[in-house]
Amino acid sequence: MRGRFSATVNRLDLELLLCHILEISRSYLLAHPEHILSTQQLSQFKVLLSRREQGEPLAYLVGRKAFWSFELQVTPATLIPRPETELLVEQALARLPLHTPSQVADLGTGSGAIALALALERPQCQVLATDINPDTLAVAQYNAKQLNINNVNFLQSDWLTASDNRRVNLIVSNPPYIAENDRHLQGDGVRYEPSQALVSGIDGLDAIRHLVANAPNYLVNEGWLLLEHGYEQGEVVSQLFKKHGYTAITTYRDLAGQSRVTVGRVKSI
Repeated sequence: MRGRFSATVNRLDLELLLCHILEISRSYLLAHPEHILSTQQLSQFKVLLSRREQGEPLAYLVGRKAFWSFELQVTPATLIPRPETELLVEQALARLPLHTPSQVADLGTGSGAIALALALERPQCQVLATDINPDTLAVAQYNAKQLNINNVNFLQSDWLTASDNRRVNLIVSNPPYIAENDRHLQGDGVRYEPSQALVSGIDGLDAIRHLVANAPNYLVNEGWLLLEHGYEQGEVVSQLFKKHGYTAITTYRDLAGQSRVTVGRVKSI
């Protein structure tokens, strides 16, 4: 498997494509560089390499992506989970006591990344994961089954509108938050992801406005809303929380130092 295959795709991606085709670990690949691809394997590799060179995300090519402490199946129907979203999980866990049963809702669950991480770390909690797209929801359900996580219920719903007005202790969401004309939408990788999971109106804030305004209808007294947002949106999202009467409003920065997650608590009655 020695040789130069591409000048535009990095070595790690090349190795991971080979691991996918050969169904071996990367450590095995590195330990056996003398392996020769079959004609069929080489053909498959060239097809995937060409797609990668055109900017298609590696996660879609191999069908999986690592998140938190597990791997998830991903498809073009789901947003690819990103490391920044683990901050959202961390802040949710900080508000979910270890041994206290709680009701949690993950809105726009996508691959199920957030819901499954919370369910795994807080097995005493019941997590409701919603998504409007049935194909997307099917991927999340598959991931729950593969990970043997049983304390998540899945609901096809536009946010929580189909939930019979149930009340939960905590709502968490990584909603679409990119402006419809943002130049990043044409960048490599992003242009392959589902636009409905990325784009939210002319300023990128339509979904966030809706969630901030409506979450109190579904939260218990002093329940929490946690939202991921764009790195330049922290201040405006905080102002939206204030406008709708939340308390304990805090914006957290990701590992790159960018504003990434804002949280707030429904005001005590």
